[in-house]
Amino acid sequence: MEAEDLQSAIGYTFRNGALLAEALTAPSCRMDSPNVRDNQRLEFLGDAALGLLAAERLFGEFPREQEGRLTVRRTHMVSSAALCDAAARIGLASHLKRNKAAAPLPHGAKTLADAVEAVIGAAYLDGGLAAAKTVFEALGLDANATDASWSANPKGELQVRAQAQKPPQHPKYELLDTAGTAHEPIFTVRVSVEGFGEATASAHSHKEAESLAAAALLRSYRAR
Repeated sequence: MEAEDLQSAIGYTFRNGALLAEALTAPSCRMDSPNVRDNQRLEFLGDAALGLLAAERLFGEFPREQEGRLTVRRTHMVSSAALCDAAARIGLASHLKRNKAAAPLPHGAKTLADAVEAVIGAAYLDGGLAAAKTVFEALGLDANATDASWSANPKGELQVRAQAQKPPQHPKYELLDTAGTAHEPIFTVRVSVEGFGEATASAHSHKEAESLAAAALLRSYRAR
């Protein structure tokens, strides 16, 4: 089985090594091997498992806090920045398979955060929620949950403020455009809330574009 040191770092040994190999295969590998199985499906699964595990941890650690503050803590805990820091701690970058011409990844590359989620998803398929929880514990994400401020979670703040309206409202996010290249895409997103207005923003990831759009709408709302 490959990546023994990585498995040691995450505290879990895979029974099915193919799952770990898939989790470590970045989408850029398809440039060299179009039919290769990349880690996007596992990332999708791992994102959901990570959210559940983080919510469970925070629910137990902060028994008096309401949903809004718990949501903020979870956002900090599982943010791309937090996952990239975790990737550095476990030495994930050296095990990641990418296209042959790929340049070295910067510390905060989304590819690293996605791969961490993919590894969690692979562990879930290999050994169930207990296995995913073992990996979650090894990532050391708890320190990121100490901040319950909104500063890094404009989507969460917008959601709470919108729901506080009478009648309650919900932010609506719309992908307007995808430009750029496969390696450097640019997503343009519009967010709207009845009674608040709307705002548009662009970024290199869909999630970041949504976050920037939410922040812009909040600034506009506060300036009234």
